[in-house]
Amino acid sequence: MPQFKSLSQLLRSNPTEQDCINYLEEIIWNGKPPTSPFDPTSKVYKCKNNRYKCKNTGKYFTVKSLTVFRNSKISLLDWFWALCFFSSKKGTSSCQLVRNIGITQKSAWFVLHRLRETFKSPIFKTMLGNEVEIDETYLGGSNTNRHWDKKVPQCQGRNWKDKIPVLVKIERGGNVIAQVVPNVSQKTLEPIIREYVEKGSNVYTDEWLAYNSLNKWYNHDIVIHRKKQFKKGRASTNSAENFNSYLKRGLNTYHWISRKHAQKYIDEFTFRFNTRKYGEQETFDLVLLSSVGKSLTYGELIR
Repeated sequence: MPQFKSLSQLLRSNPTEQDCINYLEEIIWNGKPPTSPFDPTSKVYKCKNNRYKCKNTGKYFTVKSLTVFRNSKISLLDWFWALCFFSSKKGTSSCQLVRNIGITQKSAWFVLHRLRETFKSPIFKTMLGNEVEIDETYLGGSNTNRHWDKKVPQCQGRNWKDKIPVLVKIERGGNVIAQVVPNVSQKTLEPIIREYVEKGSNVYTDEWLAYNSLNKWYNHDIVIHRKKQFKKGRASTNSAENFNSYLKRGLNTYHWISRKHAQKYIDEFTFRFNTRKYGEQETFDLVLLSSVGKSLTYGELIR
């Protein structure tokens, strides 16, 4: 396949719906004969209008049937344009996407959430090792800045009553894994850390009490932030806090997110961070490849 230095160059080289379908087929099937999603052992016949027929089941399918684009009335060309706008460093809102590609706000919101499904790429869910920084952050505005009738009583400090707590684990020079957690107690955080961080790794945290028992499985070192200590030898949480800052700045694009969909937005920015060293086309192709087998209906989204 031809290589492109920018997404605009890629789209100018695929200006029609048929060009986009051909590009998607090349990415999904890698130049090989298509495989039936109904019976992988079946012979496949090519039919008109980009359809294929599974010989064993007699069912028809297209390349979009295998991906998150299935059953969408929006053209694949518009999907590609939406992905280009969405791939920007801080994302794009549904209202901005309406102005960019000319669909309704409801459809734009659904399109963006479908694209977020493709950002859950399994290649970034590997175990973290070597030197791993762990920190928790909280999504939501400061209680002191809220209007009097929206203030939440007794929510100072590390409180998750009015905010969304997020646990961040990042391997230095490597990937980050971030997830919404119900609270930041030791009982909640410890099993998650053990699931994603290799035993025997060097783990660095702040002085939060939930991390006190990590020395049972890791070489655990602590920096005490309340004493203005931000680095002690190799120990620091600066990389994790750098991601936290990037996440919160990026979420300003959306002004407000609900607790229900918070993980989807975090997956979005985690994917961007983990592909920070990728080229534009490499990231674009990875999203298309990650769309295989993904499905999200509007009913599932708003349920």
